[in-house]
Amino acid sequence: MQFGDTPQLRVLDFLIGNHFFDYPMTEIARESNVSYNSLKSFFPVFVGSGIVSKTRRIGKSDYFKFNMENEFVRNLIKLDWSLTKRNISPELEEVYA
Repeated sequence: MQFGDTPQLRVLDFLIGNHFFDYPMTEIARESNVSYNSLKSFFPVFVGSGIVSKTRRIGKSDYFKFNMENEFVRNLIKLDWSLTKRNISPELEEVYA
């Protein structure tokens, strides 16, 4: 990770990589390697600020996904792609040199 390793950043990293799909909080926690209790402590801020939106409810579980309508989210994904390209480009230059 470019900006450190906190539970919030791990969740954002997971959501960036999987922004096409929605997930229940338990799976977001598991796939992000964040405890469920930690996720519960900051996830309402993500929802309240519009970074994450609730998509549906199945049984007792609410499902959430990255809110692609949110300008911050779109810019975060652009930044992620930019950093990824920058990190890959030197390796590709070596391969094709």
